[in-house]
Amino acid sequence: MCNRQTNFPAKGAPILLAALLLSGCAVGPNYHRPAVQTPTAFHGPDESQQTKTQTAAFADLPWWQVFHDPQLQELIRTALEQNYDLQLAVERVNAARAQVGITRSNEFPQVSLDPNFSGGKTDHNIKSNIFSLAGDVVFQVDLFGRYRRATEAARAQLLATQDAQQTVVLTLLSDVASDYFLLRDLDLQLQIAKATVRTQDDSVKLTKLRLQHGVATTLDVLQARQVLDVANAQIPDLERQIGQTEDAINILLGKYPDNVPRGEPIGIEAPDGWNWTETLPPQLPAGLPSQLLERRPDIHQAEESLVAANANIGVAKAMFFPQISLLGSGGAAFGHSQFAGSHIPAPLGVGTYTAAASQPIFEGGYLRNNLRYAKSEERQALIGYEQTIQRAFGDVSDALIGYDKYHVVRERQEQSVKDLQESVDVSLVRYRGGTSNYLDVLDSQRSLFNAELTLAQARNNEYQSLVQLYKALGGGWK
Repeated sequence: MCNRQTNFPAKGAPILLAALLLSGCAVGPNYHRPAVQTPTAFHGPDESQQTKTQTAAFADLPWWQVFHDPQLQELIRTALEQNYDLQLAVERVNAARAQVGITRSNEFPQVSLDPNFSGGKTDHNIKSNIFSLAGDVVFQVDLFGRYRRATEAARAQLLATQDAQQTVVLTLLSDVASDYFLLRDLDLQLQIAKATVRTQDDSVKLTKLRLQHGVATTLDVLQARQVLDVANAQIPDLERQIGQTEDAINILLGKYPDNVPRGEPIGIEAPDGWNWTETLPPQLPAGLPSQLLERRPDIHQAEESLVAANANIGVAKAMFFPQISLLGSGGAAFGHSQFAGSHIPAPLGVGTYTAAASQPIFEGGYLRNNLRYAKSEERQALIGYEQTIQRAFGDVSDALIGYDKYHVVRERQEQSVKDLQESVDVSLVRYRGGTSNYLDVLDSQRSLFNAELTLAQARNNEYQSLVQLYKALGGGWK
């Protein structure tokens, strides 16, 4: 509460007193951002190198510079225009903006008019036509800042709702990218399975031909069919996953289930190994940890909720003080009454004004517990703010570690595929030369098929971890 001492002459007392009442002071604490201790570097690989890459923070890049697939960019644009969750978030912002106006209206006088027209003729031949207009003005003097604090809380809730909308945008962007990369990975696995079917079908035909010439056994033919059967069984399951992933993407786009257009394939198998259409960097600059507080919209939202809770303490405190109301009413009537040839004019107008004050004396502990409740809400909001920051750093750490390790896994899996491909070639040469049985060939082919599927999944994991890192750093939504 403000402590204000004013000396004024007697003649100007009413005017200055009115000015003092109208200006008032807002009780309750003013908001100050709480000091939160953040780490000096993100926990993850190569922490010592992070200070060298602050000028090129990964999260400062917009989404179209992170994901280079034009088809993915088109899907994201469509989702930002049509997604229903985002439309709901926009409407929640509009509702919060209207709520600010509703709350702020209490700071202004409330004026109402009551027009009325009456007339007629009585049994005594008295005719009358009277038009009357009455008006009332009610003004709650915000001496202790109750309504200003309430408006402050409503504005903070509006900002929190806007930050929630940005969280929806960031989540939508990452979900579309994640599902799209999963779809491309399933396409790649289906491509591997179909290629394996073609290769193994040729192998089965060759084994049958060798059986006809007496240089192979029936067991060789049955063993050759094993890898073919496994690959054939994979195809319908992969097609099921592809269809369901396409449905999930269309729902994110605000569309009914349908096919999803693709960009370039993730990878193409060549004699010397796999060629990837997009080369992902082995390391990504994460930026300064303090920048995370400004990038993440969920942190902004948590802080605005804290601002609102802090302002509500002022509202609760102001309820302990007198509530002062200024009331005014007035009216006028226009017309005449006619009796026995004479005209009787109607009264011209009347008016009244009143000032009233209401001071709570006993309310059964309501005000005290209401203040206690507001303070508890503020402490909960503070805990939520600090917890949100802590979780944000955990998200970044997990994503940094995941991206670094998935990159290593994918590189080593590529080498494993190359080694197994060479093993299949050698085992086939040995089998055809009669120095090895077909079981060696079968083992090599089965291992190669599984290794190629694992490689496709490793590449998908690398993409997914890139998306999660981008989301964890709060990138792309500004």
